[in-house]
Amino acid sequence: FCRVDPYGFERPEDFDYASYEAFFSRYLVVLTRRAIKWSKLLKGNNRIQKSLKVKRYIRKGIPNEHRALIWMIVSGAQTNMEQNPGYYHRLLEGEKNDKLVEAIKTDMNRTFPDNVKFRKTADPCLQHTLYNVLVAYGHHNKAVGYCQGMNFIAGYLILITKNEEESFWLLDALIGRILP
Repeated sequence: FCRVDPYGFERPEDFDYASYEAFFSRYLVVLTRRAIKWSKLLKGNNRIQKSLKVKRYIRKGIPNEHRALIWMIVSGAQTNMEQNPGYYHRLLEGEKNDKLVEAIKTDMNRTFPDNVKFRKTADPCLQHTLYNVLVAYGHHNKAVGYCQGMNFIAGYLILITKNEEESFWLLDALIGRILP
């Protein structure tokens, strides 16, 4: 196994690779079975209907390859993104609130310090993507702006979706609709 996991987090020096491999070799059977069920459910398209079956599948776990899509659909973020084409980029092109930008920049280096993808030396460095998502969201939801800790939520969304705009819309769904 690699010293860095698939999301970019470094494993600690005392990581027990033998136990992890023993666990993962058994768990891989479960993951494979779930992935097959999800693939059949999606049938090659990017739409699903909310149902008890989908709810049960979600509770058992969404395979990595489908996670971003399912989160986007179930949260309503996909619909919002489709109904507001270009909105995210307009937020980034607009005038910036200096206090908001300063607060975000303060937390940038604190975001996942043990993740190689958020280091300034990474290529590409996800700090710029994180900055864009947080600045856009702060201007989108002025009542919330930026709060300490949002960098970790947005950072995680970026790692899962691998897409800046989708991460913005998921952050909006979480903070704007799901959490309140």
